Amino acid sequence: MPFDTTGDAQDEALLIAAAAGDAAATRALTARLGPIVYAHALRMLGPDRAEAEDVTQEALLRLWRAAPGWTVGGAKPTTWLYRVTANLCIDRLRKRRGDMPLDDAIDPPDPTPSVESQMQARDRAAALDAALGTLPDRQRQAVILRYIDGLSLAETAQIMDIGPRAVESLAARGRKALAARLLPQRAALAPGQEG
Repeated sequence: MPFDTTGDAQDEALLIAAAAGDAAATRALTARLGPIVYAHALRMLGPDRAEAEDVTQEALLRLWRAAPGWTVGGAKPTTWLYRVTANLCIDRLRKRRGDMPLDDAIDPPDPTPSVESQMQARDRAAALDAALGTLPDRQRQAVILRYIDGLSLAETAQIMDIGPRAVESLAARGRKALAARLLPQRAALAPGQEG
């Protein structure tokens, strides 16, 4: 075991004193355990001394945070610190390789459309509204009721007070006119989609 276990009782006493605010105990425990943690981190991480120093600092900070709730007779400070140091090193090694610990796993995708797709949808809606505004009133009404509001042919005919064939004719002419007006903008409104 890389840690010296002969001083476990002394380490625990120093940790309890450090938790009570004893600065001398904090310095003594840091002086004793810091080099051990650093050496272990350096062995695990390779020759990157700065990274080993970062791990040492983080491990000791975690020890100081855990100190107020330390249970006497529980885990030995050296054993606890060894595990924390090893876990911190493993996390860094995984990040180097591109592996991800579960804590860093990607969140599920956000169902909200991206800003880009929201802007594109807004631009498409504005272009459609502008193109609809150029249609004769009855064609515009037929196109809106049939294709935008999704009403059936019979419902549209009833609302417009005309026959179903007249609705078909108005809607078809309106759709053809819309396509012609929107065609020049198609590439800008739907990048990457051709056809």
